[in-house]
Amino acid sequence: MKLGLTLSKLASITKGTLRTQNPQASFDSFVTDSRVLGRADAFWALKGHNHDGHDFITDAVRKGAAVIIGERGRVPILPSDVSTVEVEDSLQALQALAKYHRLNSTLKIAAITGSNGKSTTKQMLKSICEQAGETVANMGNFNNQFGVPFSLLEIKPKHKYGVFELGASHVGDIAETASLAVPDVGVITNISAAHLEFFKDLETVYRTKTEMVSSLAAGGTLVYNIDDEMLQRLEAYKGKAISFGFSQHADLRILETENFSFTYKNEAYVVDMPLLRHDKLNAAAACAAAIAMGIFMDEIKKGLLSYTPMPMRMERLRRGETEFILDCYNANPASMQNALEILGKQPSSLRIAVLGDMKELGESAKNYHRLVARWLLDNKVDYAFLAGPEMKYAADTLKNDTSVTVFYGMTPQAWTHELKTLLQKRGGTCLLKASRGMQFENLLKEI
Repeated sequence: MKLGLTLSKLASITKGTLRTQNPQASFDSFVTDSRVLGRADAFWALKGHNHDGHDFITDAVRKGAAVIIGERGRVPILPSDVSTVEVEDSLQALQALAKYHRLNSTLKIAAITGSNGKSTTKQMLKSICEQAGETVANMGNFNNQFGVPFSLLEIKPKHKYGVFELGASHVGDIAETASLAVPDVGVITNISAAHLEFFKDLETVYRTKTEMVSSLAAGGTLVYNIDDEMLQRLEAYKGKAISFGFSQHADLRILETENFSFTYKNEAYVVDMPLLRHDKLNAAAACAAAIAMGIFMDEIKKGLLSYTPMPMRMERLRRGETEFILDCYNANPASMQNALEILGKQPSSLRIAVLGDMKELGESAKNYHRLVARWLLDNKVDYAFLAGPEMKYAADTLKNDTSVTVFYGMTPQAWTHELKTLLQKRGGTCLLKASRGMQFENLLKEI
């Protein structure tokens, strides 16, 4: 980041109290980890889930920090040559700085949320935007109240477009992060069962995801999936909007062809890339957002063709006689069902599902994991290797069914040897799917 501020301006933006010998000293960047202090001479004390930066202020000064940003009453007495900005709340101060930085930029921003497909849509749209100009996007899982402000602070004058994924696990999360991004285009991919431990029901998921609408920039455009039953309510939205989907009522209508094709304003467009149904929806969301951002159709096509899938998102790998489908970044009921449907369509003589718990489903966990058993049967899976306390519900449901061979354990170590032996002897198509916390990608090292 290169912020181009003075300490005096920083204090004004964050409503902080400045103590310094030089209020006009420059403030360009900062770190929140005292171990990497050499990258900047300013240390921002943030309270995270596992650590509190205020505990490391003294260490940061010892390592050469010339500026400390921390909360009132929590910054110790420091040498007179160390400047301090004391704020009410260090996270809110960071967010205020990020919003100031965003509003003083000229780029167009698209923000993307939804229960599934956020990251893929983000990557597709980023690839499209890069055809039209310099683009900034959040990396990995920098999509929460901490990650989004850090991502926004990476905006530089050269950037013409910004693409930011917004995640949510609690009511108000999207309102919080979208208000910082102030998107010119807001994309909602779908509504499904995810993080129900916190949301409780789909209606709350809907209300949280649609918090995006109130944070759109003046004249901004809402992009939404009209195939989603809950999002169909947005047809009543009075502002600028582009709907997408397979529905004949969609503004951007996906056509039932092998390659990705769609119609928009009575014109048909074909992109020479075969996509599965769920990725056609993601591509349509990206195209609709790009149109709303004023990007030309030729650049949209080139961008999609240059798109590279993210690791561990339906990533395909081949080892010997086995083709792996690695989808271990996350898991919820909709993405689990979709992944098993893809496995079921594989022409392989042997279909193997290696599945771990879907986390954060709260009281609904038992029912959704029992549904996994039904999806395994519907998609004619031959072997199911299941791990985790929640997956026991799926294993118990399949106990008396002989059409699928089931191995179950609290951890994958209970059946890793049997899985490895099966793959060595017979090969086939093997899906690895679980929530992030299960770290199923590590299984590849063992099998």
